[in-house]
Amino acid sequence: MQTASDLFSAAGALMAALHAHADLPAPRITSEQVVADERDASGNLVLTWGLAFGFHRDTALSDFEQWRQALGADPAAVDHASTGTHAWLIVDTAYAGVPLTLTGHYTLAQPDPDEDE
Repeated sequence: MQTASDLFSAAGALMAALHAHADLPAPRITSEQVVADERDASGNLVLTWGLAFGFHRDTALSDFEQWRQALGADPAAVDHASTGTHAWLIVDTAYAGVPLTLTGHYTLAQPDPDEDE
């Protein structure tokens, strides 16, 4: 059975990140179980509590980049994906030993139909 105490590491990392970077834009924060890069004695993948910081405003890409730099996430590890007009940048890193995912959501610019004429 899982208890609230299972979240202590993630909560501590969250508080440490917010305290260390209090001047950065406020992210949307969630905590969820993620697969750790380890296995238990039976060979099963270990689940651990991680953090996700999401950015959804007009400044999402700038906010994402500020946090990416502050957390030291490798720029070469940033992935880009899109569906329709919705796109996002995403990178996985860790803070205080806790897995942390940054995601910056944005809308792709639509071509101006009048420019084709």
